[in-house]
Amino acid sequence: MATTDMATDTTARASVLKTPAPKRLRNVKEVPFVELYGGRVQGVVSSGSDIERVYVCFIEAGTGNYSCSTNNNRPCSQRYFCKHLTHLLDQAIEHHGVERVARYLHAQGETAVMSRAHDVMAKLPGAQLFRGTAPNVFSRFLNYLRYVELEGTAQPVPEMAWFVTG
Repeated sequence: MATTDMATDTTARASVLKTPAPKRLRNVKEVPFVELYGGRVQGVVSSGSDIERVYVCFIEAGTGNYSCSTNNNRPCSQRYFCKHLTHLLDQAIEHHGVERVARYLHAQGETAVMSRAHDVMAKLPGAQLFRGTAPNVFSRFLNYLRYVELEGTAQPVPEMAWFVTG
C-alpha cells in the first residue's frame, strides 16, 4: 500500500477531522453562538434593541422549518425568516461557507449561485414552529461559555472550534 493510500485511509477512519479556518471573521457581538448540530443550524442572536435580550433560533435540515424565540421561550414577533434567523444564517455562512450550510440544510437548487442567507432561505420550504427547544440550544451555548474561563493553552480545544474568530 502506498503512503498516500495509508494517509487517505487514516483520514477516512479518523473520528476528529480538522475543519477549515473561516474565510472571514464572524460578528460574535451580533451572533455569539452558531452551530450545525442535530440536523439544524442553530444558535443565539443578540437583540438589536435590548442589550439584555437574546434570541434562540434554529432552522431544521430537510424540512426548512424554523423557530425564533427569546431564551425564555417568548416567540419572536416577526413572520417568515425574521432578521434574527437571517443574522444566524449569515454568520453560519461566514463561518462554514455557503456550500456547506446549504448542503447541510438540504436547500434545493445549485449552491454555486448562493452567496448569502436570503439565497439559501429562498430554497427552503419550511414553516414556523413554536416548540420549546430554546432552552436546549441556550443551554448548549452556556455550556460552551465555560471554556472561556479555561487557562490558555497552545493545544487545540476541539469543542471551541465554533468560537474562533480569527
